[in-house]
Amino acid sequence: MNARIKELAEQAGFVDKGNNITTYLNFDHEKFTELIVRECIDVIGEENYTMLTGKAYSTQLKRHFGV
Repeated sequence: MNARIKELAEQAGFVDKGNNITTYLNFDHEKFTELIVRECIDVIGEENYTMLTGKAYSTQLKRHFGV
């Protein structure tokens, strides 16, 4: 697993105990998804605009995913 993805998964409750049944008991899928979307927004930045619409990619992502 990618190190950054693993960090985000751990923030969402993932614990790697080597047993797939117990590792996901407290895993919050919604939080994990939100963390990934926020990470994407951070990567592209708030000021990254599309050529056609003039809207920031980050704004479009936030609106699309409800973050």
